[in-house]
Amino acid sequence: MAKQINEKCYIYINGRILGYVKDGSAYAKEIRTARRSGILSGEVNVAYIKKLNAVHINTDNGRIRKPYIVVEGGKSKLTAELREKLKNKEIDFGYLIRHGIIEYLDAEEEENTLVVFSEKGITEQTTHIEVDMTSLFGFTLNVSPFPEHNNAARHAMLSNFIKQSQGLYATNFNFRFDSRSYLLFYPQAPIVSTAVFRSANMQRHPSGQNFVVALTTYYGYNMADAIVLNKGAVDRGLGRSMFYKTYTDEERRYPGGQKDVFKVPSPTAEGYLGEHAYSKLSEDGIIEPETIVNEGDVLIGKVAPPRFLEESISASGLEEKIRDDSTTLKAGEKGVIDSVVFTESTGATKVVKVRIKSLRIPEKGDKFASRQGQKGVAAYIVPQEDMPFNEQGIVPDLLLNPHSVPNRLTFGHLLEELAGKAGAVSGNAIDGTAFAEKGSDRISDYGKTLEENGFDKFGDEVLYDGITGRRFTAKIFNGIVYYNRLYHMVSNKLQVRSRGPVQILTHQPTEGKARQGGLRFGEMERDVLVGYGASLLLKERLLDQSDKASVLICKDCGNIGYYDYIKRSVVCPICGGNSLSEVEISYAFKLLLDEIKSMHIFPRLKLKE
Repeated sequence: MAKQINEKCYIYINGRILGYVKDGSAYAKEIRTARRSGILSGEVNVAYIKKLNAVHINTDNGRIRKPYIVVEGGKSKLTAELREKLKNKEIDFGYLIRHGIIEYLDAEEEENTLVVFSEKGITEQTTHIEVDMTSLFGFTLNVSPFPEHNNAARHAMLSNFIKQSQGLYATNFNFRFDSRSYLLFYPQAPIVSTAVFRSANMQRHPSGQNFVVALTTYYGYNMADAIVLNKGAVDRGLGRSMFYKTYTDEERRYPGGQKDVFKVPSPTAEGYLGEHAYSKLSEDGIIEPETIVNEGDVLIGKVAPPRFLEESISASGLEEKIRDDSTTLKAGEKGVIDSVVFTESTGATKVVKVRIKSLRIPEKGDKFASRQGQKGVAAYIVPQEDMPFNEQGIVPDLLLNPHSVPNRLTFGHLLEELAGKAGAVSGNAIDGTAFAEKGSDRISDYGKTLEENGFDKFGDEVLYDGITGRRFTAKIFNGIVYYNRLYHMVSNKLQVRSRGPVQILTHQPTEGKARQGGLRFGEMERDVLVGYGASLLLKERLLDQSDKASVLICKDCGNIGYYDYIKRSVVCPICGGNSLSEVEISYAFKLLLDEIKSMHIFPRLKLKE
């Protein structure tokens, strides 16, 4: 037996030592009894940690706690009589907590428990029973049907996908000016839902659509994680959404009584963008709703006072100098002005908000995911007549590679597909809550429904190739799965650059889509070209397309020189010589030389003939 670390049993309240007792286990038991009888608050949690011989009492806020049914003397305190009263609404859940029948435990107190799933499993050591098996999972996971059939790694993924899905995020979206938002055109409630999904009323904010999915390959287009979509379905509005973005600006006040003004800037303003840029503004300098805009168009015209006071009066001394501080549409964006709102800030300054909408039709490269963590990127959008079809002429909306299921152990996906098909043919909503009741066989129930409606009990169907018209030799499993369209879309990530802005310090291209940046050619990409011996390509990427600079280097002392425009000759500032030759180097290398010089080290560059 492991030796206890402390001789005395110290008591900690929220991490602070209060004192010590002789018997920690008995002391913790006493606190629990007091809590269950209502002498102490139900918010208090206590745990005796045997290894440290210490009692930890927690009452602080922010702890995650979970309800359990109390077991005393080998019997559950939630009797059949109490269950009946609960059903008839004679008592509520709060009554059970106040009377010590159900108690909330935190992570630390759970260390002192032995929990069973049902009354059948109670032994002499049992302390609690799970209120509900599904409480093992969190909220996000319980929204997904049949999560107990999936690999745990997929659970983390699907939680993220649910957060990223496009749908009806708010019913008052028309009045909201969120910085970015997505709205699915035809959101649907899932055919297969869970108890948590329904109790949280999430069908009022759906975030996906029921897709007809067939598990089959399509001429190699849906290899690995790629999916194939039916163009007919896309044209009818499958996965179609609207993207909203808000631009905001305000008339700020500055010391000295100066302030910004919303108006169309005059050509004399510093930084004037040219007449064409302001052509879409109305007289007050604000763009009108329903105007089509493209990148570089001005949305809110604004003039501001100069940054420094001495600039405020021009050379003539009469006209006040102003600068253009308009809000323009960012690079790579386009759309239609949806709505414009005028309001005031807390400091009583005028604020303008402009919301832009742009249509997002599913295209190659857009991401979709099921509630089982099965993500996929659209690789091909096939004309409906070329898609596989069944005897009734039903064409799947999406083709998923069959390898993506056994590979990732997402058997919940297959079960949802079967359940969705059974629900569709019978016209009933299906319950997919985790852990079916004991003795119920979900697969045979769905199979029975399908057989009653003239389908194969395992959901397999004879399909025909849309291109050749030939029947496929194997039967193909197809059914209905609830898919989410995620906000990772090609149109938001597409970026092109030939020439563009460079950073002042390094003379290298800027970074990121917003600044029309170049694509980073990193260390690993460089290694590939080194490995292939493609030296000229390497030079082109890392020098010619980046920060190539021509410098004059002194042949005598190896220092960087310059061209004197007055004497019209080259000069070395160190030795005064004029035998210099021009060399192409990376500007970052010139910066390195300057850094070395700043540490009183003199680097020399030796030139070969």
